[in-house]
Amino acid sequence: MNLHAKLTAREAAGRPVRIGLIGCGKFASMFLAQVPRTPGLHVAAIADLAPERARANLTRIGWSPERFAASTLDDAIARRATWLTEDALAMVADPRIEVVVEATGHPASGIAHARAAIAAGKHVVMVNVEADVLAGPALAAEAAKAGVVYSLAYGDQPALVCELVDTLRTAGFTVTAAGKGTKYLPAYHASTPETVWSHYGISPEAAAAGGMNPRMFNSFIDGTKSGIEMAAVANATGLAAPQDGLLFPPCGVDDLPLILTPASEGGVLAGKGMVEVVSSLERDGRAVSRDLRWGVYAVFEGETEYVRRCFTEYGMRTDPSGRYAALWRPYHFIGLELGISVASVALRGEPTGAPEAFRADVVAVAKRDLPLGTVLDGEGGSTVWGKVVPASRSLAIGALPIGLAHGVTLTRPVASGAIIGWADVRAKDDDATRYRRAMEEAWRQRAAA
Repeated sequence: MNLHAKLTAREAAGRPVRIGLIGCGKFASMFLAQVPRTPGLHVAAIADLAPERARANLTRIGWSPERFAASTLDDAIARRATWLTEDALAMVADPRIEVVVEATGHPASGIAHARAAIAAGKHVVMVNVEADVLAGPALAAEAAKAGVVYSLAYGDQPALVCELVDTLRTAGFTVTAAGKGTKYLPAYHASTPETVWSHYGISPEAAAAGGMNPRMFNSFIDGTKSGIEMAAVANATGLAAPQDGLLFPPCGVDDLPLILTPASEGGVLAGKGMVEVVSSLERDGRAVSRDLRWGVYAVFEGETEYVRRCFTEYGMRTDPSGRYAALWRPYHFIGLELGISVASVALRGEPTGAPEAFRADVVAVAKRDLPLGTVLDGEGGSTVWGKVVPASRSLAIGALPIGLAHGVTLTRPVASGAIIGWADVRAKDDDATRYRRAMEEAWRQRAAA
């Protein structure tokens, strides 16, 4: 609870936490909007393959041109300004950078950048949850071996769920379920970049005028992003992934302790201690009362009569038995809160959530019947969506992770709704694929032992 005081002390000492940011999109821009208002943080360099777009984003958030006009990293440090570069690896290698924030959203790039940062002795804040779910357990282990911190990004929902879970467990409670809210209907799994805007109630022209990326928004609506975020939570907390994907039950905040409990006790879960996402829509499309579309939650147990009486005395909403209660946060601030992760890893040496094991995976599922020779277009595309399943199941069936389901060709037909496997595609022979396959083999051996 004293990160601000620690940052203020670093500011007073003239030793701000120096940050190297990779990727200057929406999430990063929100973080950068708060940096000038946060003592003790200095974004010394931003690496982006489209520097003109980065400059436009910095101007949009209110940065003066002088703030990002540094000619070199030396100049940026001398003037407390920011250097823009296209060379992420050179920036990462500089010994004066203390924390690397990876915000590209590209799984393979995220793995490469994180490994380079770890090798250079830098802490890593992984905004790129796609890369985290593809290979986060291996990256976290690599970071620990190197003596640096690998962390999920605060402000994004996975880290906020991890915080709720940790808070409750620290207070002695057993967490029954945890997750987030979203807008969901079963038909959304078939959504494509061409049809996505109808689900948001806006025209393609309005979306284009607003600079909205159809693939990114499609990943949110078709269930892939929810699966990715819940896999990150499962890997970081030890909560279990459902055997065959998220249920997305319609549920408002008042009903969390009623619905997010085991089926044997009247809820919808296969058991206790699971991740799940709740929908802000009833199955007929009506809005759920007091929905949690933008927030996060955790359901927990009062395991003694005395504790359950305390729930009642302090007005907590519970299930009819009085045993289950819920803690939730209605909103998340995305990149506006990212500085908390940066401060935590740099000043406390602690992540704001990090994978501890390979417990959950997000596998590619066919959106329609896919003939032989189909080239998959990955997350947010028109051919596949991502379903979260236990890692043990993914390994057992040889499933293809959604993070590597882009630009690979089917070697045999796959029916609509089927999980696509490594055996169904001509996989790439690149660094990200090799790193992921090595992680899979390591966990197979660990399970066998």
